[in-house]
Amino acid sequence: MKINVTGGEMSRAEIDEYIKYAGLKHPGRQICQIDINIDGEFVDLQFHFKDTDFQHAYRSADYLVNNMEKLNDAKQCEFSQKLTHKLKESANGTD
Repeated sequence: MKINVTGGEMSRAEIDEYIKYAGLKHPGRQICQIDINIDGEFVDLQFHFKDTDFQHAYRSADYLVNNMEKLNDAKQCEFSQKLTHKLKESANGTD
């Protein structure tokens, strides 16, 4: 992880606390860079995240979930009975 500190100096212990804070604030996201801008008594933080692979989203009653286990049994049953539609590839390879 890349850490950029501007506007002053900061101890390694304080930087580690901001890294810990970032992990707690954004669970499940992979942070690749943190920009720390010291502005007098205040600190501005900017987090940069790694791109995540988009695998699948399920729409259920206007909720988007990425895992069927998050749905109740009735919705899981409903999705198991749905027909899936495949994308058709055109002759030139684009749709």
